[in-house]
Amino acid sequence: MSILHILNGDATRHSFEQTGLDGDIMVWREVFSQGPLEENISSAHFWREREEWIGGGFNETPEGYQHKMLDELTKLSEPYNEINLWFEFDLHCQANLLGVIAYLEQKTDLSAPVIYLICPGDFPGKDDFKGMGELNGEELEYLYDNIRVQLSAEDFAIASAAWDVYVSNNPEKLSAYLANTTFWGSFHLLKPALQAQLKRLQVNENGLNYVEQKLVDIYNNGAKTQGEIYTAFWKTEKIYGMGDMEIDIYLNRLQKKGLIKL
Repeated sequence: MSILHILNGDATRHSFEQTGLDGDIMVWREVFSQGPLEENISSAHFWREREEWIGGGFNETPEGYQHKMLDELTKLSEPYNEINLWFEFDLHCQANLLGVIAYLEQKTDLSAPVIYLICPGDFPGKDDFKGMGELNGEELEYLYDNIRVQLSAEDFAIASAAWDVYVSNNPEKLSAYLANTTFWGSFHLLKPALQAQLKRLQVNENGLNYVEQKLVDIYNNGAKTQGEIYTAFWKTEKIYGMGDMEIDIYLNRLQKKGLIKL
């Protein structure tokens, strides 16, 4: 049997290589929680837009993006019998998960592979679980053996609807979707991630979204360096799954508005 494991990042890959699990590895090195998106993820236009945005926001070269992301996508053209999706609870991972599933639906003959999801929100004995990158190979095997679920046709329908709403970037549409959706199938961690996204789409009386206001509050409460701000933000807002470069996008925006000075 040919098996593919799609991992949420290189930190997980390092640990995954310590497991005894069979199969090929594909690392999903994208940031669908940020930047331009559209429904048709299989279009050339979609990936050109992503390449340009990643290049500007993360200082990545076109050659680097081709190697790290686009070359990895070619693995999805292979005739795998089984695909395992390893993604976490936060918005960063849930947005990427929706994108992966959208891509599989648009580009893959889904009558062929059986598709499973491994999506932890916590881990036994780890009170402040941040993600699979902090687990070792044995602990990843534990997840594989205990929380892996096979995705159904209904799950794919749920993911497709959620992707359409997510890429619309429309707070009213997302709010209505969250209010009217009562069944989430195998995506038991999707709702809180989308609720975090809604807070990010809504703007307060200061003209700031939730993340921007949170960072301003952290700064005004005494965190004056980037490192101090990162630490304070991660302490309460791990639902967003942001790394330092993603937080910097917001910090740069706030500096241009004159609300902070680093």
